Amino acid sequence: MKNRTERLYGGISYCVGEASFPLSTDSMLLGSFVNLGKNARVVDLGSGSGALGLLLCGRYPDCQVAGLEIHEPSHRAAVENIQNNGLEQRMKSLLLDIREVRNALPGGSCHCVVSNPPYFAAGADSQGPAGPQARKEAQCKLEELYLAAKWLLRFGGDFYLVHKPDRLTDLMALGRTHDLEPKKLRCVRYQPGSSISLVLLQCRRGGKPGLQFLPDLVLRQTDGTPTKEYQQIYHMD
Repeated sequence: MKNRTERLYGGISYCVGEASFPLSTDSMLLGSFVNLGKNARVVDLGSGSGALGLLLCGRYPDCQVAGLEIHEPSHRAAVENIQNNGLEQRMKSLLLDIREVRNALPGGSCHCVVSNPPYFAAGADSQGPAGPQARKEAQCKLEELYLAAKWLLRFGGDFYLVHKPDRLTDLMALGRTHDLEPKKLRCVRYQPGSSISLVLLQCRRGGKPGLQFLPDLVLRQTDGTPTKEYQQIYHMD
């Protein structure tokens, strides 16, 4: 695959190469869903080539992002993206299995954890430029993701993730189990009236019960033209 460069918000660029996924709708939607406070410290679990961290750095000029990625070529691509944008003081990529996070990063050390995790069960037939682990749960099971987030987050910190709607029950149950209370949920539809294609979920470490349902995010009108919110997310306006 020939390298190409995507332009993101805030003058940030993202180079897509052989070890990178193209800039996905999932990452764009999750990046717009995340709400950070001032000087937020963020960890991206399964960060790939750094797309989500770059999006957040573009939106929040004072945040700091550490990405954890097990696939070495993707990790190297993330390092290159960080260097190309001059973000060495604000962003880093660590070649690390999230199951080893306790040996690498201190507990309660960040304000926010984000993740665009694998969607498919370990036995599913799924391939991609970053290898099967980028799409299958074999090396990133949902419960392991929640355990890592719980370890990293300070009390009151937020865990944001995007996933398929058929896993929503698992997402909610694991949040309750690991003291990451589901707080906000937003469903994504391709067009008005179409089935839900993705869910965006915010959980809070030590949060009180109470789930807020946000209005559905619809990407395109019935005629296929992008909605205003879709244009804003992709900076097309």
